[in-house]
Amino acid sequence: MDMNELAHVIEAILFVAGEPVEVHELQRALEITEDETWQAIDALDSDYSYHRRGICLKRFGNHIQLSTRADYAPYVERLLQPIQKQSLSQSAMETLAVIAYRQPVTKLEIEAIRGVKCDYSVQSLVNKNLIEVVGRKETLGRPMLYGTTDFFLSHFGLSSLNDLPAPPDAPAQETEAEPLVP
Repeated sequence: MDMNELAHVIEAILFVAGEPVEVHELQRALEITEDETWQAIDALDSDYSYHRRGICLKRFGNHIQLSTRADYAPYVERLLQPIQKQSLSQSAMETLAVIAYRQPVTKLEIEAIRGVKCDYSVQSLVNKNLIEVVGRKETLGRPMLYGTTDFFLSHFGLSSLNDLPAPPDAPAQETEAEPLVP
């Protein structure tokens, strides 16, 4: 099968799947090498970009997915008038930020950084598949370690954790004002 046909087969698989597909699963299903898989994906991505098609390839972690081109999303939204997804609470966003930047991290470590309990926020983020248990810390009680998921990357439009914006600088220590000398 030539590279062009291979790219079209991958397009068909992604279209039918609708959800993110792991690259190694494509490789296995098509019985091709990892290099051939990435070449076909790159060819498909280039074609979408060159022709400014209505769809594009979204890459995050080891997954790829067909997605609406961001430039055209407002037109699709106008037609479909999607139901607004419930946004994350401030508490959940803060908890998610701590996990994203400090992972793997325990609940106790999150609570130490935020200064408040985070049981509900962590459970909510697990239920939304934005975070997951990635292991256990080798310490007393073996607490669970949390990290972000590939769905987190997809949800926030990131290819990898390296795409996270740099965290804001820690607030500067206030210096004591010198007493006024008459």
